Parts: sequence; C-alpha cells; structure tokens
Amino acid sequence: MSSVPAAVAVSLPDVALQPAALARALDWVGMEGIALPLRVADGAGGYLQVAAQADLAVDLDQADERGIHMSRLYLRLQQELASNEASIEGLRRILQGSIESQAGLSTRARLRLRYEALLLRRALRSDNAGWKRYPVEIEALLDGAGLSVTLGFDLEYSSTCPCSAALSRQANAARFAEDFADARPISTGVVRDWLASERGMAAAPHAQRSRARVRVQLRPSQDGGLPLESLVDALEHALGTPVQTAVKREDEQAFAELNAANLMFCEDAARRVASVLSADPRIEHYHATVSHFESLHPHDAVASVSGRGPAA
Repeated sequence: MSSVPAAVAVSLPDVALQPAALARALDWVGMEGIALPLRVADGAGGYLQVAAQADLAVDLDQADERGIHMSRLYLRLQQELASNEASIEGLRRILQGSIESQAGLSTRARLRLRYEALLLRRALRSDNAGWKRYPVEIEALLDGAGLSVTLGFDLEYSSTCPCSAALSRQANAARFAEDFADARPISTGVVRDWLASERGMAAAPHAQRSRARVRVQLRPSQDGGLPLESLVDALEHALGTPVQTAVKREDEQAFAELNAANLMFCEDAARRVASVLSADPRIEHYHATVSHFESLHPHDAVASVSGRGPAA
C-alpha cells in the first residue's frame, strides 16, 4: 500500500526583491479600477451599499527598490471600505495604513473613489418620493503637508431661458391685443377663460435639462462624514429647479411654476452655485461648471466659477 508524501513547504520566489535595473524613485505606483462595495448615506437617515471603483497608489520613494507591496494595498482597501462608511477620518486611516504597509518604501498615498449616490427625493406636491442618482468622485491625498480631501459630484436641474421668456410674454401680449381688439367689455372671468384656452399661449419659452459639476476641497478641520447630501440640498434649493423623480400632475404644475420663478442663463446658474459654496465654512476651495444643454441650438451654454470658502 503506497502512501502519499506530506506536502513539503517551499519558499515561493519573489522577484520584486530583485534590485531595480534602472534605479529611480517613482511618483505613483498602484492600481486603478478596483471594484468594491461602498457604504454611503441614502438621504433618508440610513445607508446603502453601492458598487464603486477605486484607484489607490503610493509613491516609490526608495529608488533602488524594484516595486511596492501591491497586494497589501488591495487587501487593506477591501477590508476598510466593505464595512465602513466613507468618511474623512476613514480616508485618512486608509491612506496612512497604505503608507505603513510599504515598510519604508513610501511617504505618501492617494485614493480616488467613484460611485453613484442614490438620494431619496420628495415630490413637489404629491405624497410621493423617488430615488435620484448623483455621480460622485472623492479624491484623498496624504503627504507631508497633511490630508487633502476633494469631493466632486454632479446634479441636474432645469433652466428656462430669460430671453425666450420675455419674447414669449411679448407674443402672448400681442395675441391678447389681437383677440380683444373689438373693445368689448372685459371681465376677470373672460380673461381667465382666454388664458386657460389654447389662444392664451401664443408662445412658450424654451427650457432644457442642465448640469452643475461641482468640486470642493474640504477644510482640514472638517471631520465626520462627507457633506454630500447637505451640499446637494443647498445647491438644489439655490438653483430652484432640480430635476424631479416621482411626478403626478400637481407636481408637474409646481415644477412649471418653479421654472417661471427661476429664469436662468448659465451665468445666473453659476452665480447661484457660487453663492452657496463661497458661504460654506467646510469648504477651502471650490470649482463649478454649469452646462445648459440647449434646446434652441445644437451647442451648449457653459459657465465656470471658482473661489474660496469663507475665511476660517
């Protein structure tokens, strides 16, 4: 009867220990497009687990070392983000751990996270709600100067052209003068019925879906969770016409009223965005670009603005 020999422990080769052929320090070494689950706030007091992608890198500070310990970066990132909400302190912990995992090879680390946040948004008038997606990108850098965290996100809104609105009002006024040129007695009821008829709208201003792309560098003193939801709420309130989710007829009417009350060129929208970001004490620096995807012509109207938050 033959016996199977016991497995013999062998030392696996590690070519990364070999000296670099062309010795030189490297700015960044790591991985891009790492798939992982991420816990994020849902806008309703709870958390959702979403699919995310991460780029994680460290510098290779030792010129004669061939490579970094890449698997250590990967495993630490998976363990940390799978069980914890992304927060400023959590990002610091990941980056510090990434540097320490390299056992003296690295002095700084950088992490980028990309995902789609889902926030629950209430309807304007009806008792309904729906989920709305916001593309998010977080970039965190830890080096000798400390921790730097930048939060980026996109939000969509409706923009109605002020020029088109003025021209439409003029056309409506001309139609009114034409229909009531016979100087017949005019009562409130007659005018109301005329306005509610098809004759009461000679022209309608053009509007289009628009996007604000926002990037904010958070102050080092900012702690806790990333302020995505509160910034989205403040910006949507300032713009006045955020794209809706659940819509009944009463919600659509309310949305039309909001568009009439918030006529905007792209320049107006950019200034509204800046007014929110420049007053937020959590923000060190900001940059925003608004794009109005025009329905009048095939090119877009775009405005950008940047600045700093209030003095600390």
